[in-house]
Amino acid sequence: MRMRLLNVCLILVVVILAGSIVAAPRLVIPETEFDFGFVPQNSKITHYFWLESKGDDSLKIIQVVPG
Repeated sequence: MRMRLLNVCLILVVVILAGSIVAAPRLVIPETEFDFGFVPQNSKITHYFWLESKGDDSLKIIQVVPG
């Protein structure tokens, strides 16, 4: 009886941990850098970096630090 209770508790812990790993949001940035090549002086150029949220939960971006 005691061994069976221990097994049930162990299974519950594994299921809870597995559920939190699957649901965790992840930030995926497919393109982390971009080479503009030659840019004439005083030119205005732009490039968009797409951010993707992977996972089952909402992704919250709390702070952005440009580098």
